[in-house]
Amino acid sequence: MLRSINPATGQLQYQVETLDDKTVEERIGAAQAAFSGWAAAGFEERGRVLRRLAGVLRDDADRLAMLMVEEMGKPIGEARGEIEKAAWCAEHYAQHASAYLRTEPIVSDASRSYVQYLPLGVIAGILPWNAPFWLALRFIAPTLMAGNTCLLKHDPNVPACGEAMAGLLEQAGAPAGIFANLPLETERVANIIRDPRVQAVSFTGSERAGGVVASTAAAEIKHSLLELGGSDPAIVLADADLDEAAQTICLSRIINAGQSCIAAKRIIVEAAVHDEFVSRLHARLAALRVGNPAREDTDVGPIARTDLREELHRQVQDTVAAGAKCLLGGQMPVGEGFYYPVTLLTGVDAGMVAAREETFGPVAVVMKVDDEQEAVALANNTRYGLAAAVWTASTERARRMAARLEAGQVAINGIVKTDPRLPSGGVKRSGIGRELGPHGIREFVNAQQVWIA
Repeated sequence: MLRSINPATGQLQYQVETLDDKTVEERIGAAQAAFSGWAAAGFEERGRVLRRLAGVLRDDADRLAMLMVEEMGKPIGEARGEIEKAAWCAEHYAQHASAYLRTEPIVSDASRSYVQYLPLGVIAGILPWNAPFWLALRFIAPTLMAGNTCLLKHDPNVPACGEAMAGLLEQAGAPAGIFANLPLETERVANIIRDPRVQAVSFTGSERAGGVVASTAAAEIKHSLLELGGSDPAIVLADADLDEAAQTICLSRIINAGQSCIAAKRIIVEAAVHDEFVSRLHARLAALRVGNPAREDTDVGPIARTDLREELHRQVQDTVAAGAKCLLGGQMPVGEGFYYPVTLLTGVDAGMVAAREETFGPVAVVMKVDDEQEAVALANNTRYGLAAAVWTASTERARRMAARLEAGQVAINGIVKTDPRLPSGGVKRSGIGRELGPHGIREFVNAQQVWIA
């Protein structure tokens, strides 16, 4: 039995029966059986299913948003926005998949040679809890549009969201077998990856779990796409618009109560404007309302699980004990639910816990540097490499800096975000491969070379 706990109350919210081995076998078998027909259906027919899915998502947005509120504590306004973004992803790939996978002619010694992109078969998606519908569509939309079939193993923390996803595909008229939800305990995932009918795996989650998934897939000679953690830097240079930078970095840090891989986590500020920027950031963080995620006026909801809150508090305490200053928050609250206050730490250096580890919560960490060179070096001084941001009045300067930043994506004078049109992913221990955009849909295809004499 998978049980979700409402993080706003600490009480049991939903229970979903796990599948027995026979049912798992049937669902994988159905996905394998459906593959050839779905691959042959072509882009137009597959696109019709994805467009209907987008409509079903929008029609059911309020109920789906409330599932996220109840299972993982996402504020209701953000939850509705997530459903809209998921629908957009479905529509984007319905419209653009054929162009992304268009056959490419390549000149060689043949009379004609080209590369065509063919589906692989059954693909497994193993997803986390922090964006249950967006991350599902980020996996499902390009994978289905490429002609593959999908198995979804969602996080045990959000079993009702996983069940809902299966219902949405059914309502959209998806052919039987092209999608299956697999409510399973985490320890049973390895068997899914090893199943010979499963051709590849997409994983989003922690660095540790990603290593297990990647090694399991590699042992079976299967491709794995990994989107893992991040300790994402946001660099604020002396010539930046400090008001705009403070406002955007504040938003980036507290979206989903800070539980986002691409949130700004290490805020690196040039010394000449450090104190002024900290003052502006402090004012914005202090004004945020922490509370019931079902309320429309809530800015920051609870942490998704009690163990995650305890880990976050340990990181804050250890960082303060090492010499950092806590200007806001930092105290474990009493009362029901898994809430944590918006927290601001300054005087943090590269050796402190909050700079070395990924902080998954509403904790802003500010680090002071003397100049641009030190800022880039500090930004790269991490085992992660998911995303980064640069704030400066000179776009050309920021573009040069971006080429030196060890990150999969860089935002210049704006918020780091995921977008169906643009590839997203990391380097170093933040992952392997890319999702979204034209690059994402090519992760799970056979780039087949054809040579004609």
